[in-house]
Amino acid sequence: MGIDAIPIDVEVDVALGLPNVSIVGLPDGAVKESKDRVRSAMKNSGYEVPPRRVTINLSPADVKKEGTLFDLPIAIGILSAAGIVDEQRCERFMIAGELSLDGGIRRIKGALPIALAAREEGLEGLILPKANAREASVVRGLAIYGVSFLHEAVAFLNGEKLLSPFEPGSEDIETAEVGDTIDFSDVRGQEHAKRAIEVATAGGHNVLMIGPPGSGKTMLARRIPTILPPMTFEESIETTKIHSVAGLTDEDVPLIRTRPFRSPHHTISDAGLIGGGTIPKPGEVSLAHNGVLFLDELPEFKKNVLEVLRQPLEDGKVTISRAAISLTYPARFMLVAAMNPCPCGYFTSPFHACTCTPLQIRRYRGKVSGPLLDRIDIQIEVPAVPYEALKGRGDGESSAEIRERVNGARTFQTRRFSRHRKIFTNAQMRTRDIKRYCELDREGESLLESAIAQLGFSARAYHRILKVARTIADLDASEKIKPHHVAEAIQYRSMDRPLTV
Repeated sequence: MGIDAIPIDVEVDVALGLPNVSIVGLPDGAVKESKDRVRSAMKNSGYEVPPRRVTINLSPADVKKEGTLFDLPIAIGILSAAGIVDEQRCERFMIAGELSLDGGIRRIKGALPIALAAREEGLEGLILPKANAREASVVRGLAIYGVSFLHEAVAFLNGEKLLSPFEPGSEDIETAEVGDTIDFSDVRGQEHAKRAIEVATAGGHNVLMIGPPGSGKTMLARRIPTILPPMTFEESIETTKIHSVAGLTDEDVPLIRTRPFRSPHHTISDAGLIGGGTIPKPGEVSLAHNGVLFLDELPEFKKNVLEVLRQPLEDGKVTISRAAISLTYPARFMLVAAMNPCPCGYFTSPFHACTCTPLQIRRYRGKVSGPLLDRIDIQIEVPAVPYEALKGRGDGESSAEIRERVNGARTFQTRRFSRHRKIFTNAQMRTRDIKRYCELDREGESLLESAIAQLGFSARAYHRILKVARTIADLDASEKIKPHHVAEAIQYRSMDRPLTV
């Protein structure tokens, strides 16, 4: 349910009566069909379903059951009721797995949450498909037994075959550095945009890039994970749980150790972005948890899709309500969006003439609502790169150099918010926190007052500027926010300035 596993007791009763197998306890279609898979798997493994009335109850009976992971425990339950498997030994393990018709055991979804649930139940170990053993083995304090065939699981439970618990390698549980396939040194020019992204990453701020086609917006966005701080073990576990439930984990990579980068197409539905469906599943905002959600061509997304982003941006989680159930998925991510300045894309370009009318430009920008812009702290213009910058041979700053400064700023914030349970970065500060940690001197106050009066900034921009200025000061290792920190923060509010066409 959500990203947490709920233990289900599989109860099997074999009684006199006409041969029949019935499953009760709110099973879905896949669970109901398991009796046919189980019957064939047992027969082809050398076992027979007792020619009696077999009743299988999935308890608690008021929780809807879904998926194919009940196949193996149902088969073991039937064999235990028939006296073929040691019943007492079965109760010491949690069991999950899908059966193929030849008795093979196939990979399932959600192995990591299931392993965490088994440890919380205080069980001796977890028996599951061998293909999932590496993923589940990152849970410490629980023996993981991977099996490939039904007869192998039966032999182990009867003590006829010894299986060694799967031991994770050190590379499976240690955090890893971001690979060197992409790097900020690849980006030519765009020093102002790179600086803004460094500030955004240091403070966890959402960022919007506005520029003509080919100016490098997507290139910049894809390199943001390379300068984010390394994931902690707890963040890796939480992120992997979401991907495990969605069935997106790789058998060779049991633990997600690099921050996710999700880039959905603008044709995505609101359920695909936020999560949902008849059987609720996590959406792109949850798959980007602890990472980056990149929305390219922001105005091209449907209005209702963009509006559902407001809750996760504010709360860091998504709640999906249905008639019978309400699920919550974590969704704490850094939003990075990109858009053209106008429909044709060349409104601010010195190299191409813009063909859009003022009305078209205003209508295009109006597709991004004020409440959504209110949750984006940094808004920057990314101009076209001149030829001189493109032909330059020298590399710019590497991601490692930028990441070192970002980590230093994050260290400041960790100390500052050590007493706050729900605040980890400057972007998450509330109004009372801003008053406490973002005090300006007289010169800084005068500068900000002039900016609001002359540039027409709205009231909502005031707090955004203060939070960004606080992050810039952290990058300078300064306890106080100085006037030049405020001046730089003011530059990052492009969309709040009056549009001159």
